Amino acid sequence: MDRKPTKISIIGAGAVGSSVAFSIATQRLCSEIVIIDVNTEKAEGEAMDISHGIITMGSMNIHSGSYADVVDSDLIIITAGVGRKPGETRLDLASKNIAIARDVTKNIMKYYNGGAVMVISNPVDVITYLVQKESGLPAGRVFGTGTVLDSARFRYFLATRLEADIRNVHGFTAGEHGESQFAVWSSVHISGMRLDSFCERRGIALDKDDVIRDTVSSGAQVIKRKGVTNYAIAAIAAELASTVLKNKHSIFSVTSVLHDYFGISDVAISVPSFVGDEGVSGNLVYDFTAEEVEKLRYSAEQIRAFLKSLNI
Repeated sequence: MDRKPTKISIIGAGAVGSSVAFSIATQRLCSEIVIIDVNTEKAEGEAMDISHGIITMGSMNIHSGSYADVVDSDLIIITAGVGRKPGETRLDLASKNIAIARDVTKNIMKYYNGGAVMVISNPVDVITYLVQKESGLPAGRVFGTGTVLDSARFRYFLATRLEADIRNVHGFTAGEHGESQFAVWSSVHISGMRLDSFCERRGIALDKDDVIRDTVSSGAQVIKRKGVTNYAIAAIAAELASTVLKNKHSIFSVTSVLHDYFGISDVAISVPSFVGDEGVSGNLVYDFTAEEVEKLRYSAEQIRAFLKSLNI
């Protein structure tokens, strides 16, 4: 039985969009990648550059295109927007990027005929909410990378302090992809062992506040040094793309518009969610502690207040 060709369209050919395209191509996740940007020459150049290494990647059709090329996409990835500058928060970007997101959404929907939509553009919670609402797509069809990258950073900082293989370190962060996110400490374990027990047995004095400070500030630290964060988010986007294309129903802390999740509705923040070929198929009602639920609700209120200030 012949397999259906798989197609990913990437909106935005900047540092993030091009890195995402390259990461997806090197992992041979699909048969066709379309790169779309208002700067058509930049999109053409990125597609050409990746294509010239296709001998190491297998058979793929990697090319630039227009919005009309989103037709028949299994996944549409939105990276278009102005990047965060040193000293800016993700929320500072909103006034600049909501106009871009509205234009992108309008143009996608002219040709959309199926597939999940993944948002990377920041502030990702705000943009995800905007695209979901203005596209009119079914609930969960639009989702954002949310705190999946933050969770990866969280595990990295834990692993370095615990001197453990990161593959044995598990845990995640939730809420806003930004300052009001929080570590779900109740989720952390090292190869099945509770964090506190592991630290006690190993004689490790772990400063949990220091770990979450590093996690929240790490994006800004990278931007301060190189001006952009692109490689780690590209790796995360490729992992999520694989989950969508293969309909794995894997659980990730992605952002999507919630409906009565611990009493939270009509706002997009990150919670453990099942990701498959139609985006988020459902949210996992996680065993948060009472303190973690309060932090989740606080984060939701921060995003909701910001949406209100933007008249979204």
